Order: sequence, then structure tokens, then C-alpha cells
Amino acid sequence: MTDTLQYYAKNADQFAADTAAVDFSAAQDRFLAILPPAAHILDLGCGSGRDTKAFLDRSFRVTPIDGSPELCALASAYTGIPVRQMLFEELDDQAIYDGIWASASVLHVPSGELPDIFRRMITALNPGGIIYASFKYGTFEGERTGRWYTDFTEETFHPFLQQFPELLIEDQWISPDVRPGRESEKWLNSILRKKGQRLTAPHK
Repeated sequence: MTDTLQYYAKNADQFAADTAAVDFSAAQDRFLAILPPAAHILDLGCGSGRDTKAFLDRSFRVTPIDGSPELCALASAYTGIPVRQMLFEELDDQAIYDGIWASASVLHVPSGELPDIFRRMITALNPGGIIYASFKYGTFEGERTGRWYTDFTEETFHPFLQQFPELLIEDQWISPDVRPGRESEKWLNSILRKKGQRLTAPHK
């Protein structure tokens, strides 16, 4: 992750400018529609703070974190709330979130380390909680544009999930990149539910 964090240290301003205004409402809506009212969401790798702000604007509780100190500062200024600087492997919360939003974030984790991050997310979720995770669509793993990427297809992601019997696939879809000029790039989006009894009704 060191090279990836160095990339964001050097390019934080441009990255935030390129992503903050992107319309990501289609994925956000699918995620929020199955959460209880005023749910507590962990924005895991919040980047520019775009999604945190969207969730706050819709009256959800949000805890945003990011591994990049530079992005934490920018996201805090954009959202108006503190953003905690923390690496994925430092997540040690237990059963406090209704949803975890990992949009284009844990894709920077090497495949050998990714199971540990998923276990940490599962532990941090309340029973019946959900995870949204997105990955570039494909079979590549390695450095791309100065950052590490672990890509997935349905055929590779499903076997990966078999390590986690606590998780069920609630929703899954392939989408084009929403950034202008990058529509030919595809993403694998997954909403995963942790087994267990949810204590509150879904958000309407």
C-alpha cells in the first residue's frame, strides 16, 4: 500500500477535484435503499468525501476514514466533519456499523491481504449489516498508474467470497465508469449482507 499512498500524497488535489463532482447516485441509491433509517455507515477509504457528503445530506450517520493524510484533510473540508486517518488493516471496530461503503478503495489491497480486510469489515458490521465494495472488472493484479490494483470478475469474486460464510450476495452488477471519457472501463459492484437478525426496518 506504500506506493499507493505515495500516489495520493502527490495527487490528492487533482484526485479530489476529479472525483468530488462525479454523479455516483445510482450506486449510492442501491446501497442506501436497503439500510435502516439514520443507519451508521463506515466510509472505508472516503477519498474526496463525495459519498460521505451524499450520505450526510440524506440524514445518515457517517464515519469516514482514509489512509491518506492529504485526502483526509480535503475530505474533512468538503464534508464539514472530521475524517480519521487510518489504514484498512487498522480497522478494529466490533459490531457498530449498519453499512460499510468501500467504493474503489479496498481494490488497492493485494489479494493475499484482502481476506484480512474483509474479516475486519465483517467484524465491524452489525448482524444483518451490508458491505458495498467495487473493483475494476478484470483479472489483473499489480501496479497500474502508480497504484496497486486487485481486479475481479464474477467468476473470480464468487470463489473469493467462499472464505466468508457469514456473507451473502444481496446485489451484484457491472457498471461503466461514471467519469467522463472513461465509459469503456467496467466495474464489478457487490452488495454483501452479513448473516444475522437486523434490528431495524429498511430505510424507505
